Amino acid sequence: MCDRERGWSEVPLVKTWQLIAGSAVAGLALSAVAVTAAGPWDSGQRKAERDRAASWNPTGGADHAAGSLPQAAPSAPGVLQGIAPRSAAPSAALAGVLGPLLADPALGTVRGAAVIDAATGAVLYESGAAEPMTPASTVKIATASAALAALGPEHRIRTTVVPGPDAGQVVLVGGGDPSLTAKKKSPAGSGGSLVALAADTAQALKAAGTDTVALGYDDGLYSGPVRHPIGRNDNLAPVTALTADEGRPDDSTAGPVERTEDPSKDTARAFAALLRDRGIKVTGEPAPAKPAADARPLATTLSTPLAGLVERMLTNSDNDIAEALARQTALATGKPASFEGGEQAVTQRLGSLGVDLTGTRFADGSGLNRADKVSARLLAGLLAKAADPQHPELRPVLTGLPVAGFTGTLRTRNAGTSPAAGLLRAKTGTLTGVNSLAGTVVAPSGRLLAFAFLTANAPDGSAAEKGLDKLAAAVASTP
Repeated sequence: MCDRERGWSEVPLVKTWQLIAGSAVAGLALSAVAVTAAGPWDSGQRKAERDRAASWNPTGGADHAAGSLPQAAPSAPGVLQGIAPRSAAPSAALAGVLGPLLADPALGTVRGAAVIDAATGAVLYESGAAEPMTPASTVKIATASAALAALGPEHRIRTTVVPGPDAGQVVLVGGGDPSLTAKKKSPAGSGGSLVALAADTAQALKAAGTDTVALGYDDGLYSGPVRHPIGRNDNLAPVTALTADEGRPDDSTAGPVERTEDPSKDTARAFAALLRDRGIKVTGEPAPAKPAADARPLATTLSTPLAGLVERMLTNSDNDIAEALARQTALATGKPASFEGGEQAVTQRLGSLGVDLTGTRFADGSGLNRADKVSARLLAGLLAKAADPQHPELRPVLTGLPVAGFTGTLRTRNAGTSPAAGLLRAKTGTLTGVNSLAGTVVAPSGRLLAFAFLTANAPDGSAAEKGLDKLAAAVASTP
């Protein structure tokens, strides 16, 4: 479901649905949860379960004033707040266990490792922790942290319909919502709805005595190349400010699939068809256009709150959401909404959190670019920062991490009888020759630990993953 508004002179602002967003608390108790089957995919991504962070059931309903956003349900409270902080000195036992596991040749020729007590910030273990390395999809932890720091977890992205400069013209204006869907009910979960937007637009037009329009579309909010530097790739659509269903031609919600060449135009075409279904004649083909100056929107649809986008991105390793969040961070920071602007903005926002950025580079938001460089110390530090009571805005970074043996990209890893099953939450990262894992786990001592393991030049990706899982299980089981 979605929240939508409409307004145009005498047409009142109406809210028809209110999003009920929920965040999963870090897992301590194992529970039987129905999840969608996960399967492997290429270039550092995997197919994962559907987003469960928000409900499509129409249970909301309070009106809100014009120009204001509906309030999202709060994100999860302090993660594992029932666990009492304990003194945390560097653990000789942890070093004795992790050292030999980190030396496994299956992990490649370069390794970085860091384990931090989340409550105290004490470093429990480090090896090559300051070395900047290619992180693959674990860079999404940085993207999420920067976006939440810049915009807050309740921020929503608008897609609007605005009168055009010519008589009888309306313009569909993209705000960069990566959850925007043209489906009546998206299998990906809640988000901005073109169906709802078309219904509100048609009602506003009819109320004004208009039943025929020319449709334009405006995706000018973003700048620079729309193609990722790696070029055409089934793991990412061209990055535009107006894209429905991530440019996917089917009902898939994750994993590789050939994307549309022109997401903006295809989204406008879908919107035109929805208007026609609602009794509005649309003349000609949608074409690029700009709204009339100072025009009030006819209708608006809102994205899932940023907390929900972050959780969906991390659970499913969603590259499209990641690149959108990097650009939203750029816009909030006064930078161009481009790959370059995103890099500058993410760097600036993370710097404001007080983490060490020595040697880092955020060439993209998704981790598909091998030019990305982060250290294990940085990733573990960001996760510890997200658990800090002084930074509740970062909590979705933790609640969005997949749960070992249960959800997302960890559904089949550290599962079953593993000591990490249900206790470990982590973001995976995989490119050819690059494997990484960063997350949190509750140790037998009762401490919440943040960890990061980065590797490079592994001869076999599957063997490297197993080596990383052993490291994470060791953190989960060592006193």
